[in-house]
Amino acid sequence: MSVPREIPEPARAAMLGLAFDAEDGHKRITRGPNFLLFGGSHETHCVMQETAVKINEHLDRKGKNLSDVSAEELCDVVHNIHRAR
Repeated sequence: MSVPREIPEPARAAMLGLAFDAEDGHKRITRGPNFLLFGGSHETHCVMQETAVKINEHLDRKGKNLSDVSAEELCDVVHNIHRAR
């Protein structure tokens, strides 16, 4: 009798954005394919959205998923995105 082998789940990753500078009483929440953003002023929330979308665009161009990149590579991507702003 053979023992069933456990099939490992593929690695998953997600980005979580939190901002606490909202003073207008609005509760801003944005969900994307691999990100969830909470809070912030209108401007701050827009920056978080733009950054998350551009990260996904960069990864798509490279044929990678968020779970495929190291923390260092992700930091480089974010740095390049904000430098180009």
